[in-house]
Amino acid sequence: MYMGQHMDLVVHLMVIKFASPNSAGAECIDPDCSWVEQWVHRAGPRKQIYYEPKEVKAAIVTCGGLCPGLNDVIRQIVFTLEKYGVKNIVGIQFGYRGFCDENLREVPLSHQVVQNINLAGGSLLGVSRGGPSISDIVDSIQAKAIDMLFVLGGNGTHAGANAIHDECCKRKMKVSVVGVPKTIDNDIQLMDKTFGFDTAVEEAQRAINSAYIEAESAYHGIGLVKLMGRSSGFIAMHASLSSGQIDICLIPEVPFKLEGPNGLLQHLEHLIKTKGKAVVCVAEGAGQELLQKSDATDASGNVVLGDIGVHMQQQIKRHFKYIGVPADVKYIDPTYMVRACRANASDAILCTVLGQNAVHGAFAGFSGITTGICNNHYVYLPIPEVVRSPRRVDSNSRMWHRCLTSTGQADFH
Repeated sequence: MYMGQHMDLVVHLMVIKFASPNSAGAECIDPDCSWVEQWVHRAGPRKQIYYEPKEVKAAIVTCGGLCPGLNDVIRQIVFTLEKYGVKNIVGIQFGYRGFCDENLREVPLSHQVVQNINLAGGSLLGVSRGGPSISDIVDSIQAKAIDMLFVLGGNGTHAGANAIHDECCKRKMKVSVVGVPKTIDNDIQLMDKTFGFDTAVEEAQRAINSAYIEAESAYHGIGLVKLMGRSSGFIAMHASLSSGQIDICLIPEVPFKLEGPNGLLQHLEHLIKTKGKAVVCVAEGAGQELLQKSDATDASGNVVLGDIGVHMQQQIKRHFKYIGVPADVKYIDPTYMVRACRANASDAILCTVLGQNAVHGAFAGFSGITTGICNNHYVYLPIPEVVRSPRRVDSNSRMWHRCLTSTGQADFH
């Protein structure tokens, strides 16, 4: 039994190809199922289900950093599981750590428990980076008799979810491992948009507006805002476009120079002379080549970035002092304020649909998949395809050139 046989459920997308039987497509955990494998499937409920709902134990885990909408997804997964008739639903506390830490117990989840958690930011279950070994996690899944595992997280978390799926397959365990892509940076491959991104762009407007008011109110004021974006500048680009107050937008995908005749500092001089003020937006991963490199990594295995915001603040102050022009630099880093806020209406709808589709996918017998929007369709995608590398801003795209037109900035080379 597998509903992938029904061709009306398959999305034919321009960027998606049909997979050969030996390629890394979505997997059905039913060993007796015989079906023509497709690279991607339309998300949603199936006519038949693989599990007996009353016998299912489902678990939810949230990993990585905070992101607007986590509670919305948890809430909707619980609601949808109960619609199927699942009675045994639990939350794993503080990411993958919660599988093996004896001090962290499972959190029973129900409609009553999660009814109003969407009214606040954060995660009901808590988050953390890193965790125990894959083998230990799967040992815990086996001991806890979990049949469905819903994993909310970004690239690193999804890589872990795929490793859990592979280990379950090796042990011939019938466990559906389904991801819901959570990254505020909007940097998941093949996804049109990830939840939390719209809220982050909207919340970033407050910081940009504050920087603009500070710059406007000061003599030779320069407002500097650092936004999220380790390797992708989507938040900085969209926030700059939507605010209309940014004079310079800097993203990881486009290198820049501070010094020299075509450098950023010279352009700031021009802005101060002509406008009397300037507002700069920089993604956290931009300009890392200007900073001292570090081999240190965080618990998720990410390279620890240098603080480009503080570096730019110092360099701008130094430069204007050197040329004898007074400049009042105001630096704003709203990172944790943005991450911790409640999802806006757009993200809340997206979270609702993703939560529902994650449950539908698990009941269809899928494992090793994640759910998201691709070419305006809600689909299931094999996890290995979305974690190959981060999605990045195309510096030749119309959207980036629209941003350049909006800011009027130069090419800082």
